[in-house]
Amino acid sequence: MIMKLKSLIFLGVLQSCIFLNAQVKTVDPAEYVNPLMGTQSLHSLSNGNTYPAICRPWGMNFWTPQTGKMGDGWAYIYTAEKIRGFKQTHQPSPWMNDYGQFSIMPVTGKLAFAEADRASWFSHKAEVSKPYYYSVYLADYDVTTEITATERAAHFQITFPENEQSSIVVDAFDKGSYIKIIPSENKIIGYTTRNSGGVPTNFKNYFILVFDKPFASNSTWNDKGLEKDKLELQDNHAGAVVGFKTKKGEIVNVKVASSFISPEQAELNLKELGNASFNETVAASKNEWNKVLGKITVESNDADQLKTFYSCLYRATCFPQKQYEINAKGETVHYSPYNGNVVPGYMYAGTGFWDTFRALYPLLNLVYPSINKEMQEGLINDYKEGGFLPEWSSPGFRNVMVGNNSASVVSEAYIKGLRGYDINTLYEALVHGANNEGPLEAVGRKGVSYYNTLGYVPYDVKINENAARTLEYAYDDFAIWKLAKALNRPKKEISLFEKRMMNYKNLYNPSIGWMSGRNKDGSFPANFNPLKWGDAFTEGNALHYSWSVFHDVQGLIDLMGGQKKFTDKLDAVFTTPPVFDDSYYGSVIHEIREMQIMNMGQYAHGNQPIQHMIYLYNYAGQPWKTQYWSREVINRLYKPTPDGYCGDEDNGQTSAWYIFSAMGFYPVCPATDEYVLGAPLFKKLTLNLENGKQLIINASKNSETNKYVNDLKWNNASYSKNYINHFDVLKGGELNFDMSAEPNLQRGTSKDAFPYSYSNSK
Repeated sequence: MIMKLKSLIFLGVLQSCIFLNAQVKTVDPAEYVNPLMGTQSLHSLSNGNTYPAICRPWGMNFWTPQTGKMGDGWAYIYTAEKIRGFKQTHQPSPWMNDYGQFSIMPVTGKLAFAEADRASWFSHKAEVSKPYYYSVYLADYDVTTEITATERAAHFQITFPENEQSSIVVDAFDKGSYIKIIPSENKIIGYTTRNSGGVPTNFKNYFILVFDKPFASNSTWNDKGLEKDKLELQDNHAGAVVGFKTKKGEIVNVKVASSFISPEQAELNLKELGNASFNETVAASKNEWNKVLGKITVESNDADQLKTFYSCLYRATCFPQKQYEINAKGETVHYSPYNGNVVPGYMYAGTGFWDTFRALYPLLNLVYPSINKEMQEGLINDYKEGGFLPEWSSPGFRNVMVGNNSASVVSEAYIKGLRGYDINTLYEALVHGANNEGPLEAVGRKGVSYYNTLGYVPYDVKINENAARTLEYAYDDFAIWKLAKALNRPKKEISLFEKRMMNYKNLYNPSIGWMSGRNKDGSFPANFNPLKWGDAFTEGNALHYSWSVFHDVQGLIDLMGGQKKFTDKLDAVFTTPPVFDDSYYGSVIHEIREMQIMNMGQYAHGNQPIQHMIYLYNYAGQPWKTQYWSREVINRLYKPTPDGYCGDEDNGQTSAWYIFSAMGFYPVCPATDEYVLGAPLFKKLTLNLENGKQLIINASKNSETNKYVNDLKWNNASYSKNYINHFDVLKGGELNFDMSAEPNLQRGTSKDAFPYSYSNSK
């Protein structure tokens, strides 16, 4: 008996070991996504500043449960206790806030329509959140609300209890709205104008709701109360409420769509739902998400890593949103947020290039190039209609952040092989943006006359964040130079941008060993504090921004005194305590706090300027430190949980960093055709390219301890470089990483292994 028991125990242990080592192949990646990742955020501390978006990839309209007050950028906070409604949203970030927004809320019993009165308690234990489906139990009303979506429409399935007065409230929000109830058609139409800027004066979002049950009662309402005798209302804050008598478990279906163009176009957009049942639309949406997420297939036995990976990929394929619609003739058209007209062609909105040029657009170019081709065509329309390219679109020009990073987004796409659109008009747009100040400080180049004459934007001419502007303009000039060469532009033109891209050197302050502001007379400010946030920099300090020489890391190494001093400075970012000077802001901004609490010294991964820094060890002969730190950031700063990010997620950028780093490489300089190597996270990952090829990344010895790359083979041939080429990746093949617990201190140490730097290319 004892021997038999021992045998059973041994067999059980063996089976457990086999199970633990089995690699799960992700055939249903949408099921690993947690849209609640990053939702446990506040104004004072961002763990992502996300909301659960029920949508299609890059869809025009998103839907989200709304816990915040009308107009609150923090629309959904995980720690909230009540839901006020279910909101159509286009919000890219709480800091940018929303536009094209209205909400729906079921209630029972005594009629409540004002948002504070109608709010219901809910629990995450009775909530299901998927990209393609959302469900929650509204405890105060004994109602379950379910939502699924297409690109421009949504289907609500609302399950009521037995009740004489079951109602659905439609809130068109304040700042000017209109609503009309049409009982004979079980329909509500209206528009909302609430926005946060970036739109012309004629901006409206027209909506339509169609119910599958006749109304037993109906009223419009405003802030003063019910308007029982009115089926139509235009007011600062208009709404409607329709009522039903329901049996226990009775379902009311509501199909809803909207348009930026017209009420008729909203009705056309509603046809996306067709005659499909709720469950059929759920299945179609899930299929679409699986198709997009399935472009990268991961095999792993770590469920949390799978969840984190696909949650990040979901976020990276949400923004920017389609801003175009399909008219009755089947033509692609859009409402222009620049001139207020309805214009042919594509348009996308809801992204800040200051964030997303770094990794999000490189991810699109690699994995989803056909989508980015549409986005490039949309940028042509932005330029034609607005006179400049947007640097932050939401939906039109927004006056936030610095730089002229549309140059990187446009140039990179063409350099990495995208074709079939008017690149010459886009090049014209880049040159125009590089040589002019725009209608807003964040459009074109603020301080361009100084930059083009002195070679930098001075510290003492009352232009904020001047050093950040200079460093980014220099990289943007590199991007334009690369595109100018590819388009065979005149030599004089090419030479001008080649000269300007070296302007980064003008800000290196040898007395402190970091980049700093510089006065108009050429002097450096006395007592410049490298740990001072803001001031010369944007949401960071000198230890964060000094690495913003994406195109010429070797030139930066030379400025800093050679490889050892360079790598010592990289090390110092992690070893210097997270002390800071917040005097420029007058308080501790959330980006400072997020750096302070992460226990990684001065490394501020929660904000974008430093996110490429880890990969710079590859340019100075210490690639094993890139391998170590990339794994540390992956493991410590990303979780598939409501507090799962370490700062603002920012429209897919921080997520794209994770996706690239998990694959084992990163686009340090997007406007080149190289990816700088790190170390893959998974034992096997397959990149299914649009051209039908596959890149298979194997790391069979990968583990928590085996985080270093001992050797690398490319299609079974030894590969010694610290980078891989984009066009080689597009050919498909296998990258085989031999992982070990100890770093290989010989591999990748010679200059011929280093990635591209302009100084080395001469």
